[in-house]
Amino acid sequence: MKKHQSRRDFLKKSLFGMGGLYLSDFSLPPFSSNEVNPDTQKWNGLPSKKIKLIRTSSQFEREPLINPMGFKGGYLSELWQTISYLESESGSHSIGLGTQSVLWSDSTVFSTHSESGGNALMYILTERALQILRNQTLLSPIDLIDPLFSEVYEYAKYVTSNPALRKTFVLNALVSVDNALWLLYAKENGITDFDQLIPPKFRSTFSERHEKIAAIPLISYNVSPAEIKKEADNGYFFMKIKIGQSGTQKEMLEKDQKRLYEIHHILKDVRTPYTTNGKLPYYFDANGRYESKETFMRFLDYAKKIKAYDQIVMVEEPFPEEKEINVSDIPVRLTADESAHTDKDTIKRIQMGYKAVALKPIAKTLSMTMRIAKAAADRNIPCFCADLTVNPVLVEWNKNIAARLKSFPGLENLGLLESNGHQNYVNWDRMKSYFPKNNASWINVRNGFYYTNEEFFKNGGGIFDPIPHYENMFAKK
Repeated sequence: MKKHQSRRDFLKKSLFGMGGLYLSDFSLPPFSSNEVNPDTQKWNGLPSKKIKLIRTSSQFEREPLINPMGFKGGYLSELWQTISYLESESGSHSIGLGTQSVLWSDSTVFSTHSESGGNALMYILTERALQILRNQTLLSPIDLIDPLFSEVYEYAKYVTSNPALRKTFVLNALVSVDNALWLLYAKENGITDFDQLIPPKFRSTFSERHEKIAAIPLISYNVSPAEIKKEADNGYFFMKIKIGQSGTQKEMLEKDQKRLYEIHHILKDVRTPYTTNGKLPYYFDANGRYESKETFMRFLDYAKKIKAYDQIVMVEEPFPEEKEINVSDIPVRLTADESAHTDKDTIKRIQMGYKAVALKPIAKTLSMTMRIAKAAADRNIPCFCADLTVNPVLVEWNKNIAARLKSFPGLENLGLLESNGHQNYVNWDRMKSYFPKNNASWINVRNGFYYTNEEFFKNGGGIFDPIPHYENMFAKK
């Protein structure tokens, strides 16, 4: 462990030095965290306490995957877990976690660098954000997201040499920082449950308290038919299926049609009491790989041919974001995910005909997710929580949101949460053991569901508890 820690420290210092070299050529207007939104200046009718940040730090751990994970035509072999530390003038501190996914957040960065190189670039952005926050005064985390994002985004375009960098690349880098800000805010203001953490203007968006949350497993390119059947036998009934495989558009379509046939052949006769037709709902995720409506409609026509069409509940991100294709005439529910970077982007996607939004507080920050969810709710667009193959602690952050969203159409009195870490991490059980409440009743899936209770809602599922494994990384020597 000491050797591993030393290597991590060495790389961290090297990255920090590289960031410093970039900064010597790069400057931005002074960052300001003092412009406070009047709507979020008070929580629960009480003034927020001013919090001065005097110390920041970070670490990361590399976690290998059981098998290469395929999507967007590429494959991941590991995911970096970032850890951000904040300390206030009063002596309070907080630790926030994040999971980096370069392929999901910007496939161009992923394809033009080694896997470690892309992760290193994202980690530099986390470091940059922490540098910015040092000696700043915090009133509420949600007021920081715009100025912090804006400055880090300009810096990110510079260090990646990519003026068209996707916003999700930066938001992904800010998750551990944002979580640390929320936890420090909670500690300084005596907040001990998640409902208290939600600003008043967002509470109607997160007003439910679901006792059951349907768990969505991920069926990536290399999951075998036998493994898919096993998931169904274990009670999972809402499947997320990756399409948009590698190759030309013709090759992709042929592979996707073959994959759909394999999956439907296995699942077509499985029954569930949770849908009106008793069949398993299919949730496809194309990650923007279909370049035209014509090609996508051929996929849907094939689904009709093999009698799988009626089980398609939604298709996520079929088209490249930059093409800005109006999808109002597509006959299935299309879902925005990575293209809904911000609340403004979400509104634009809804105007283009998207009829659902996949929320990712574990990939786009809790602060931005609150705004995205409200923008969707104000327009009667349903939301649910999607995964980024995050660590067990972040699953609980996601679960807190999923438990409070209105039910997805067709699923009465149920939350909806994608969670696939248990399928993909080599060290999932070890990672889970770090979490103090790892044996709580709401942690593991039972018969396809997470079951919440009063204790879960009272303590936020345990996200406010200190975690010794991460605390030890920042112990003062």
